[in-house]
Parts: sequence; structure tokens; C-alpha cells
Amino acid sequence: MKNLLYLVLFLLAFSACNRKASDASYSWASDLHQRLLTDFCLTEAQVKDYIRRYLPDVTDEQMRQWEESGALECMMLDGEKRYFRNAGPNLFRIDSLCREVKLAKEGEQVSTSDRANAENLPEILAATDGRGDSCLAAPKRMRVTYTLTVDTNAVPAGEVVRCWLPYPRTDIPRQQDVKLIATSEPSYTLTSEGTTHSTLYMEKRAVSGEPTVFSETFEYTSYGEWHDIRPSDVLPYDTTTELYRRYTSERDRHIVFSPRLRQLADNLTEGEDNPYLKACRIFRWVNDHFPWASAREYSTIDNIPEYVLDNRHGDCGQVTLLFVTLCRIAGIPAHFQSGFMMQPRAWNLHDWAEVYFEGIGWVPVDQSFGLAPYAEKAGKPYFYLGGIDSWRMVVNQDYGMPLVPEKKYPRSETVDFQRGEVEWTGGNLYFTEWGYHMDIEYLNY
Repeated sequence: MKNLLYLVLFLLAFSACNRKASDASYSWASDLHQRLLTDFCLTEAQVKDYIRRYLPDVTDEQMRQWEESGALECMMLDGEKRYFRNAGPNLFRIDSLCREVKLAKEGEQVSTSDRANAENLPEILAATDGRGDSCLAAPKRMRVTYTLTVDTNAVPAGEVVRCWLPYPRTDIPRQQDVKLIATSEPSYTLTSEGTTHSTLYMEKRAVSGEPTVFSETFEYTSYGEWHDIRPSDVLPYDTTTELYRRYTSERDRHIVFSPRLRQLADNLTEGEDNPYLKACRIFRWVNDHFPWASAREYSTIDNIPEYVLDNRHGDCGQVTLLFVTLCRIAGIPAHFQSGFMMQPRAWNLHDWAEVYFEGIGWVPVDQSFGLAPYAEKAGKPYFYLGGIDSWRMVVNQDYGMPLVPEKKYPRSETVDFQRGEVEWTGGNLYFTEWGYHMDIEYLNY
């Protein structure tokens, strides 16, 4: 019995030493370097091969010009120039002349999500007047099975894998009747209302020769929302409230009031006192100057709004953080919101925002969808400044906050939370070591 006790004590001590060694060996600098190598994985020759599909006679001088302008994203890593994994396609989104060349060759492409939104917006507008409590409409009921699969042998057999999956929020008026149907593990933890990132947490031991699979099935109803805001509806802010102070303040690392951003916000809103009209100016300026482009991982960027200004493009989350920062500088309460766009055959990660107008309340803003042609056709070009389509799953009310239960190692996505997060005692499992998938059944579409 005494020998057994000694063995147990030895194993506990050995395990503790191993954990300390593992903790001591972790380096964010090394982790970041590997993340950059993953994102910047192409050679110049590979990128040129893509560009030649549209510009057969591309020259080295053109390559250098595009690199200088930020239209062709690259960096020096380990002594060699490496290009972003989507540098080629992005060039034909960012550079106006390249965009015209591709358009002439392939014609105008209308996305599946745009087609769904073009049908949805008139439905929302017809059912609401944008006033009072009658601003929710066109509900879409969905049953979702979300699956995260860790690669076979990514974790040693017998080790516990910790997993956080995205889960629809239950504290959002336009997201209702959330119902958990099934989970892959009998034991799980759901976050409480008000937690920044809404998650379903589970654990599972890795098995040799098998992938480690986590899944959840749930239902929820998503409503479209529309506030037909008139400038006269917006009252002066009470600047003494906690809401105003909190949502007009800086937040490390991506809502920072740098001198350049302060000057930009002042220039955009100069001579205008009405908060709604200020927001309109910011919304239009960002829409007109920063085309959508596929983004590198947010965890590799020091300050996302500054990155957008430097590179003259941004994806949904990047332009959203720029919009939120400029609004806060201009004295308009704003916060980041994100999750998924859920249009049939077009679901994807997506980020947007909310702004607060005194006398109206919080309203949604999708800077990435911006002044959409289908919104203009519906007679409401600024629909996405005060409105949002029905095809959403809201998961996050802010960015970069702790998960519940707390994660030991830095997240794969340190800013947003959408795909999920996974780790074990040996470290974080990066996106390269697992995959995710969502099956959606549309119950009233």
C-alpha cells in the first residue's frame, strides 16, 4: 500500500514538472512566427502564375509597384520574401485596374449571399416601419449541427482535448427561441447570458489512430431588423452614463485613438453635430475607400484599423473595427459584434457592429456589406446603418475577451471567436490541426 502511495505521489510530481516545462517552453514570439509562416506560404513564382491568368505579361516592375501600394501582400520571413496565401486573388479585388481586367474577362459576379439578401431586404422593409418596437421582421428558423474535428494523432492518445464551440446568444432581441438539441459529449458547459463570447465547452480524450470529434446541434430563430432613422429622432447623448463612457473609450489593441485616427475622425465629421449624420459620413467613407479582401489571421496584426489604413483594404472584421474606432473617437457609442452569416448555400464567418443613438437605442451596422446595390434598389441605400438581414447567428458581443472556462494558451484567433478553439496540456491546437463544418436545415424557408 505504501509503495502504491509513493507511486501516485511520484506520478503527480512528474506530471506537475512536465506542465511547468511545457509552460516554460511556450513562446508567443515563436507561435506568432509559425502563424505568419502559415499565412505567408507562397513564393513569387506561385503568385505570378495566378496573376498570369489575367495579365500574361506581368512584369517584375508591376509586382514591386503592387507590393509598395499594399495591393500585393508579402513580407520577409526567415530571410526570404513570402506572399500571403490569397495574395493573387486579393490583387484583383484591391487594385482598381486589375479589378477592371478581371471584370472584363469574367463579367460581374453576384454572390449567393447577395441574391439571398436582395430577396430578404424588401421582406423586412415591407413588414416594419422602423419605429418603436416593431423593427423585427422576416424570421428564419434554423437547425444547425456544428462539428469540429481534430486531426488524427494531433494529440497523444489518452490526453484530454478541451474544445470551445460557437453557440447562438440568448440575450439578443433579434435572436430568439434558442434550443440545444444534442451534444457529442454528455458533459458540457454553456456560457451564461451576458458573457462576451457565447460558447459550448466540452472535453474528450484523444484515441490513437482516430480523429477527435466534437459536435453540437441546436435550433434558433433569427430576425431581420430595420430602424428607419431620421436625424431629428436622435437626441443629444448623456455623456455621464456608464454606457456612454464605456463605448466611447479606447480598447487595447484594436480600438486605439492614435493621432492619425483622431485626425481622420475629426476630418470626416467636421461641421456636423448630429450623431447619425456623423455615422453616415464615416460609414460612406469606409465603404468607398476599402474594398473587401481576404484577410490574414487577426492574431498576427498589432492594430487592425491602422492596418486597414496602411494596406487600403479589409475584410468584414477589419473594416468593422475601423468603423467602431472612428465612431468612438467622434463620440458615438459603438461595439463589435460577430458570428456567422447564414444565407442558404453561403454561410460563412462574419463580423459587424452596433452603434447607440440616444432616443433610439442600439442599432446594427454592417460596414462590410456597406452601401449594397440591392439595398439601394430597395430604396434604402443606408439599410445596413440601422438595419440587418435575417441571415445571422450572433455569437460575440465584443472581441478578445476570456473564454469560459478560461483557456490556458493563447487562442488561435485572439480577436474574434467563431470557428471554435481547441487545446490540450501540451499547447494550443492551431487551425492547421483541425477543421470545422456546419450543416444547416432551414425550417421555414
